[in-house]
Amino acid sequence: MSVENVSSPPPPPPPPPSLAPSVSSKKKLYQALSEGRAPVEGDHEEARIIIGQRESSFRKDLQWLLFNKYVPSLIQDGPQCGLVALWMAAHLLHPPETLVMETLVQTAQHNAYTEQGEMFSAGDMAKLAEEVCGCRVQRLSGGMMGENTAVILKHLAGGQPALIPYDEDFNHEPCLRNGHKAHWAVVSGILLGLRQGCVDRKHFPPDVTLPWLHLSQNEASVSWPMDGIEEVFVLAKQGKSLRYQLWRFELLTQSNSQLTEMDPQRASDGTRYVVPPGGIQDGLAGQVLLLHTNTQMS
Repeated sequence: MSVENVSSPPPPPPPPPSLAPSVSSKKKLYQALSEGRAPVEGDHEEARIIIGQRESSFRKDLQWLLFNKYVPSLIQDGPQCGLVALWMAAHLLHPPETLVMETLVQTAQHNAYTEQGEMFSAGDMAKLAEEVCGCRVQRLSGGMMGENTAVILKHLAGGQPALIPYDEDFNHEPCLRNGHKAHWAVVSGILLGLRQGCVDRKHFPPDVTLPWLHLSQNEASVSWPMDGIEEVFVLAKQGKSLRYQLWRFELLTQSNSQLTEMDPQRASDGTRYVVPPGGIQDGLAGQVLLLHTNTQMS
């Protein structure tokens, strides 16, 4: 009787490759970084942290006044920076307006303001904000300097938001790329450095941790001489980060003014976008939207 060698059965085929890597690879870095995190809430809380981290860069011979009204954060999905900025700003309306992003996108598409969520026209953005928020929108043109500076600062000191297009650097701060990195931010606050004696300190209690920093309590009654301002920063949020950022007003002004052309690579990638007849130079450059938040008086 012979013994037959029986070979062992072939090993089972390897399992199909997991889809998880390909799915996660589609996620933008800024989306991945924001997962599981929450924004710092409160009008002054995050601003004080930022200012404290940079304390040595602020001149102590000036009076520093902080104005801010907190806006919630939202991470954009695709080229929706302008719509996300509007969503954030709407929370400062009186009464507050909780917009649904999907409805916001659909309304913009229905009105032919956008294809993918992009907003390359400040004029269209103003009309959209008035339609969905029911508020009055003041569109400034000609840049952020000159007479517009006082208008913008008074608006922000009054606790009202501004939507401002600019070129976004890798760290989300303003840069100068001729519009190739055009992006929208909501600005909800300002930090002013004024010459000593310009403002009565009784109206501005000092911060507990940073006694040289004074916090605004009643925005409606605040005034100051424009020629007393030595330095200006803005508090801004945009759709690629949960965090506030503190930018020099001058840098944001420069970035806003030089939005002259759409990124050639984006313009030729085969994706449909809504671009105004004069391009983004006519649509965005030198323009700022001031949202007047009291909708009951608009």
